[in-house]
Amino acid sequence: MIRTVVTHHLELNGRDRFNPKACDWAPIEIVQVAVPEPEYCRFLYATVGERWYWIDRLQWSYGEWLDRLRKDEIETWVGYRSGSPIGYFELEMQANDNVEIVYFGLLPSFVGKGLGGGLLSEAVKRAWAMGAARVWLHTCTLDHPAALTNYRSRGFEVFKTESKVKSLPDGTSEVRTIALRSRFYDELANDSNESAHS
Repeated sequence: MIRTVVTHHLELNGRDRFNPKACDWAPIEIVQVAVPEPEYCRFLYATVGERWYWIDRLQWSYGEWLDRLRKDEIETWVGYRSGSPIGYFELEMQANDNVEIVYFGLLPSFVGKGLGGGLLSEAVKRAWAMGAARVWLHTCTLDHPAALTNYRSRGFEVFKTESKVKSLPDGTSEVRTIALRSRFYDELANDSNESAHS
C-alpha cells in the first residue's frame, strides 16, 4: 500500500506553556520499567502501535531491543489501572537539555476513554524530571485522529511539517505477520535450545 504521510514535529518550550490534564478514568499508576525487559517493551510497542503502522522496530532482534533499553538516556514508563497496562511512553534525553517523547500511546481497549491527555501529561512531567528545557515529539497522519489535538491542547506547538510517500503494510494483519517473522523470536528460540542442551 502506497500512502502520502504528513509528519508534524511539535515542541514544548518551558513549563509555563504546559497545560496538564488529569486522567478522566482514575486512579492511574505510572511505573518506570527500571529493569531492561525486551519482551515486555516489544509487547507494548507492537500492541499499542499495530493500528498506527508502528513497524520500524518489529524487525529488531532481542539484542537490539536490549541495547536500546540499556541506554542511560532512555526511560520507559507504563500506565496501569487495576493492575492492567493502559499505555506507555518512551523518553530520550538528548543534547542541549532536549527530551524527546519517542513513543506514546494507549493499548487498544483503552483508546477513546479520556486517558490520552492524562498519560501525555505524565510523560511531559517525567521529561521535566529528567532535566528537560524543551520537550518535543512527532506525530503523523497514520496516528490516531485525535493525536495532534491532544498534543496541541497540552501546549505543544508545531515547528516543522514534512510529507513523504511511504510503502506500508496492507492493514493490521500484515503488520502482525511482520511482527511474527521477526529475528526477535529466532533469538529467543535459539537461546532456549542452547539452555536445554547445556
